[in-house]
Amino acid sequence: MSRAVILVIDGLGIGAMPDAAALRPGDAAAHTLGHVLDAANGAPRLPAFAALGLGLLHPHESLDHPILPGAAAGRSALGYPGADTFAGHQTMMGTDMSGTALARFADHLDTVASALRSAGHEARALDGLPVLLVDGHAVVGDNLEADPGLSWNVSARLDDLPFGEILAIARTVRGVAPTARVIAVGGHSTGPLLRSVRSGADGTAGLDTPASGFYVNDGLEVAHLGVQIDHTRQLPSRAAAAGIPVTLVGKAADIIVCPDAVRRPAVETAEVLKETFTALTRTACALVVANVQETDLAGHQQDAHRYASLLQEIDAGLSPLLDAMRPGDHLIVTGDHGNDPTIGHPFHTREFVPVLSHAPASPSRPRALPDATSLSNIALTAARALGLPS
Repeated sequence: MSRAVILVIDGLGIGAMPDAAALRPGDAAAHTLGHVLDAANGAPRLPAFAALGLGLLHPHESLDHPILPGAAAGRSALGYPGADTFAGHQTMMGTDMSGTALARFADHLDTVASALRSAGHEARALDGLPVLLVDGHAVVGDNLEADPGLSWNVSARLDDLPFGEILAIARTVRGVAPTARVIAVGGHSTGPLLRSVRSGADGTAGLDTPASGFYVNDGLEVAHLGVQIDHTRQLPSRAAAAGIPVTLVGKAADIIVCPDAVRRPAVETAEVLKETFTALTRTACALVVANVQETDLAGHQQDAHRYASLLQEIDAGLSPLLDAMRPGDHLIVTGDHGNDPTIGHPFHTREFVPVLSHAPASPSRPRALPDATSLSNIALTAARALGLPS
């Protein structure tokens, strides 16, 4: 009987990948963790991250604390194009996302508009921007928070359209979209939604979701419609099929498909960490996959001080998780991409991510691991910990 926890710190990069400058030359200097720690007001104390070996990857006074026996720390390349939360999580659950296509909405606007009209919707392009307004309320365009071409958003105020109608529009868009992900977003804005529509990088345009107020007002609803994936072969479904209780926490509950999983969606970091601890300690055998999203939001807001504060909050939440681990358990703390708040733009950054691994039963000395080529190695590690076949 064993338990495995995968805790994803959304947007926690640890240095630019070799091809990071292909889209934006300045991204060659990206280092989310290093720049956040350096920009903080004083060195934040991160003893739990240090105990997991993060200081082996990036020596810093914030991480100058003892390392646990059995801790291992390494970096991983992403294993998919660009820098994207959806593709990152699918890769870490064991799906090969290396062939994902990049597609700007402007290049497919007419096709999408035709499909929506055929489905009975009213769709018109906004003046001067490659963005569609659907049924007078829903904005369809590029996801401005991701690298150009990785995903499209279908967004509307829940005061104007129920989420079921937003999702129906998104499903029609998904039917003709070559991009990896179409995201349905419903929320409550601080003003008319069209005020937050703007142009982005490299010919993109869409809703500026942070500016809309969706993230700070209660009631946000999100559904991620991805490319066709055989979810039965992913880690959560394989664990569930073996009789292992599966819990998906935070953003992981939105973007990972496992019909048998318990879902605990949440945005606030404290709630994500609380639900992760509860899921770990509820049963003698478990798989818990959790995503801390607020770090990614701080990256998009280019707020390094907020990011540093969140790392301290996460560190405090890691301590009870570490205390609850017993022989046979396995904890993996990682990221899905970078989001350097100091790099000069609000987009994800294509960085290596840390992979911090702790197995309490291991008598080995703390060690640094060689770079992994893909986040898919996380699924393999967790499967072995749970006794699932490779």
